[in-house]
Amino acid sequence: MHGRMRLAAAFLGGILAMAAVFGVFALVNNGGGNGDNVQNVSGTPTPAATNGSSSTASNVTPSGECMSAADIYDEVRPSVVEVDIVGGSGFGQISGTGTGIVLDESGNILTNDHVVESATEITVTFDDGATVSATVVGTDNQNDLAVIKVDPSQHDLTPATLGDSSSLRVGDTVLALGNPFNLEGSLTQGIVSGLDRAYSEGNSTRPIRGLIQTDAAINPGNSGGPLIDCHADVVGVNTLLENPTGDSVNVGVGFAVAINTVKSELNDLKSSGETVQHAWLGISGVDVTPTVKSDLDLTVDQGVYVTYVANGGPADDAGLTGAFATQSQANNSQQLVKGGDVIVKVDGQDVAGIDQLATYLDRNKRPGDTVDLGIVRDGKEQTITATLADWPNA
Repeated sequence: MHGRMRLAAAFLGGILAMAAVFGVFALVNNGGGNGDNVQNVSGTPTPAATNGSSSTASNVTPSGECMSAADIYDEVRPSVVEVDIVGGSGFGQISGTGTGIVLDESGNILTNDHVVESATEITVTFDDGATVSATVVGTDNQNDLAVIKVDPSQHDLTPATLGDSSSLRVGDTVLALGNPFNLEGSLTQGIVSGLDRAYSEGNSTRPIRGLIQTDAAINPGNSGGPLIDCHADVVGVNTLLENPTGDSVNVGVGFAVAINTVKSELNDLKSSGETVQHAWLGISGVDVTPTVKSDLDLTVDQGVYVTYVANGGPADDAGLTGAFATQSQANNSQQLVKGGDVIVKVDGQDVAGIDQLATYLDRNKRPGDTVDLGIVRDGKEQTITATLADWPNA
């Protein structure tokens, strides 16, 4: 069996929260679920992105040349903290360690949701060894992000510089800084191995899209820590690790949430006081390819062939039709069947495939917004309007 696990924070209380022995594991020693890249369409609210940081990479040369790993470490280390949690009670008590990134001088610190989701007590340790307590401000369990906050009067805060993950190229040098296996302040180096990866824990869960793949060594305890480019800018939040053996150790394939995903919802995370919600359309589908077009006798060359429409979901309420009656049938069928609508436009824009549709909703829509879908049904074009809902917490 093969999969991925969240790099859970080494939970030391005898409870290893793993949904499967093999799978992707989260980077905070407590594990996580596994799942295939299921193409369920979601949407992430994305207001105008802001950096949220006041520091600068002072060692970057005017020409933009890369800094040495040692200079990067010196630059970023004061902005990276250890996040220790205690959760549960009695014989069920657990403890764990992850990593956090200082966002601003007001005390906001970015980490993974899975680092703090079970916490009843949170302690932050700075690079000088000082410890202060923290509380959760806002979370996004569907992108595995959280913001916690410390009292800024208790310690000087050095914000990290948030970079631009859209500028990354496969082959670029990146570094990971965190607390693997409770080895605080550990730095590793690698490259960007892939871009725009997606991960979902199950058929009905919202995928995390736009993940950065890297071979920089990350392990349990790195969860919530920064993936850094060669100019000392944070370009990702280390979150997942490929785990084909079930041993929960690095095999050279790790994943980070892109920092542009973080920036798109940072204002909500720092002010919501609750879980950030994402827009849900409620369909599953496949790209229209020449083979799909031929097999199903479709009249269009591109778009999203709708395989399933969730009962009672926004697409169902709008009258969209899927090829299969249930998600299980869609997942287990050996071949596509006729009868599904083809989505060819979203708000008047052409749709080439499901990733494009999902990305559009991610970047432009919130729960409660409407979206116009241009569809082809029985060879005829029409437009339907769906009112998006919150993604279910399945």
